[in-house]
Amino acid sequence: MAMIDNLPALRDVIATHDLSAKKSLGQNFLLDLNLTAKIARQAGTLDECDVLEIGPGPGGLTRGLLAEGARRVLAIEKDARCLPALAEIKELYGDRFDVINADALELNPLEHLTPPIRVVANLPYNVGTELLVRWLSPDTWPPYWQSLTLMFQKEVAERIVAQPGSKKYGRLAILAQWRTQAQIVMALPPEAFTPPPKIHSAVVHLQRRETPLFPANPKILNRIVAAGFNQRRKMLRASLKGTAPDIEDRLVEAGLKPTDRAEQVSIEGFCKLAQVLEKK
Repeated sequence: MAMIDNLPALRDVIATHDLSAKKSLGQNFLLDLNLTAKIARQAGTLDECDVLEIGPGPGGLTRGLLAEGARRVLAIEKDARCLPALAEIKELYGDRFDVINADALELNPLEHLTPPIRVVANLPYNVGTELLVRWLSPDTWPPYWQSLTLMFQKEVAERIVAQPGSKKYGRLAILAQWRTQAQIVMALPPEAFTPPPKIHSAVVHLQRRETPLFPANPKILNRIVAAGFNQRRKMLRASLKGTAPDIEDRLVEAGLKPTDRAEQVSIEGFCKLAQVLEKK
């Protein structure tokens, strides 16, 4: 494995600092620096961007981002055990790297970043989906970030890019694809990680759309999508009956069949229904 900087190999870093991965923190460390650099490249040109990284662990992806020319990397790490290893990266890269010991769910990173901003992370499995939903659901759009390049369990990644008619198509696919262009750009087997997880992983790149794919009130859209997929085996006229007393008429007005199920409805279809409900 070629080295991408003058720092020790990640296995040595982990051994030196006794960084056994904690299941409670959703940790699985990626040790191949060639792979971490490849993930960094999936985010696009970084030399004019600040990069937000969540859960750097011993710093494998961090080193990949910096080696690929990121203007600056801000890492948010909850596990204080990792801070000495990350301090060694700070010593090499100086002002181009900073780390904050905090819970990413409780910190506003924008206070510490300068646009343009990209988010790149091997997300801890236990908070990955929640962070993604937060990034896709800000109060105003477009958001502070230009793109998200994130590693998930493969099953989650497939849900993000799923198409109508698929069993994996649901709220996550609609939320992601309505506001971003999302694609799976890498797949990684369990043996790429230490310790190896029981599942495969995948990297998803989400490029923000400056305006959503179709016009819709986000609160109304979220409400009807949630209702539809909370009872996904029911017909729309049943699963959405709580959203309007005359929901069958509204479905027809939006060009939808009341007898269809949520997984058969395109993003455009849900957006048209949201427009109809807002009018009424």
